[in-house]
Amino acid sequence: MTQSSPPRRAVVIGGSMAGLLAAAVLAEHATVVIIDADTLPELPEPRRGLPQARHVHVMWSGGARAVEEILPGIMEDWTAAGAMRRSLPTDLVTKTARGWIPRYGEKQFGVSCSRDLLDSVVRARVMALDGVTTLQRSRVRSLEGTTARITGVRADTPEGEGRLITADFVVDASGRGSRARAWLRALGVDGIRQAEVDSGLVCATRIFEAPAGAHELGFPIVHVQPDPRVPVPGRTATIVPIENGRWQATLSGTRGGRPTGDPDEFIPFAKGVRDPIVGELLEGRKPLTDVAVTQDTANRRVFFEKARLPGGFFAVGDSVAAFNPLYGQGLTVAAKGLLAVRALLRAKSLAHPAIGMEAQRALAPQVAAAWEFATSQDILYPGATGTEPRAGAGLLNSYVSRLATGATTREELTAAFLEVVTMSGPPAHRVKPSGIWQVLRASDRDALGAPPLTAAERAVAGLDQEADPLEAR
Repeated sequence: MTQSSPPRRAVVIGGSMAGLLAAAVLAEHATVVIIDADTLPELPEPRRGLPQARHVHVMWSGGARAVEEILPGIMEDWTAAGAMRRSLPTDLVTKTARGWIPRYGEKQFGVSCSRDLLDSVVRARVMALDGVTTLQRSRVRSLEGTTARITGVRADTPEGEGRLITADFVVDASGRGSRARAWLRALGVDGIRQAEVDSGLVCATRIFEAPAGAHELGFPIVHVQPDPRVPVPGRTATIVPIENGRWQATLSGTRGGRPTGDPDEFIPFAKGVRDPIVGELLEGRKPLTDVAVTQDTANRRVFFEKARLPGGFFAVGDSVAAFNPLYGQGLTVAAKGLLAVRALLRAKSLAHPAIGMEAQRALAPQVAAAWEFATSQDILYPGATGTEPRAGAGLLNSYVSRLATGATTREELTAAFLEVVTMSGPPAHRVKPSGIWQVLRASDRDALGAPPLTAAERAVAGLDQEADPLEAR
């Protein structure tokens, strides 16, 4: 925004992570109003409109680097607030579909904390930006404008219903419950296609008190994944150390093998996945919360980029593509997509006539890559419904599957696999003559047969009662 240009206003619908990052990107070019139905907390607290925040969220390095570019210093802010930077695979004990990953030196990293903390730190940074304000306890009713251009929104606010809020630009970041397709249809914009793949996954989460000394020791993230090649329900169990000396444990299962909200079934379910380690670690731990259950986990994608959208509008985050949370892709897809939008806006400015449509298309490559990865796996589970993956997706997934096999025994393939998982590089990163040959020769011979916990970690967790954690280090 130059001194000679009139001030511009952007409206962002939704104050979750995608909306906050969108506001940060737009704040370089306009004043920004974030409209949210909730009261946005100042501290790391649950939000009614973000029920998925109750479950495990790890910001992988691909997303963390993107957020760091948008909000420099955010990694330091997260760690200062209590988050932990975890080296991958050093601080990760994970059994993938192809086996246990050895704990080599750092190849990538993750940010380990609650989703509430993750969001609150970003929210504080964005709200401190010049020209960014919020309109809370307010719900957008419709988009204003024509098929040619969006001119604002109407919202029910504490000051009154149907309030007109004019804007030069509107971004929909309202999440899984987005009504953008209906709003656009009311303006005459038709033919926006939606796809869905639903494995029937249900997530159940409970927070426990971590064992004394576990955080100080740097206890790893522990994760047991299903194998979609086996025609049985896919069940997972995960422990993520989070702030304030706690373990956040999330279980998940597809149709025929779902967890429930019954606290007495939580640990037995964790023991019944492909390896019982998560259940064994939780046994005897003090629970700090009830069991939180979420059932709406379908992969859902709206192809806004293939429609003729009005000027001055684009959608981002779960409004565009909501993923099965098991894969941990949503935050990273939103952050990397908005980084691409930032580059576009800096090159062409918010005043460019087709900037909304171009921004939507700039998001699409990140969305498409994550969509193909998630849906090609989820469609394999018993009872899964939805759109079959596009032709050719199976070949790339077979390659990544072979890469996962190699990751169980070869350090260089572990590095390549983690680059894919953390979205730090494209899935085809290793598709070059030398890389293809290594992947095709990959074998799980001599792979680990048990969770690679250290003696000190087993001792502090009470798995080896006779061992002294200090002596075992």
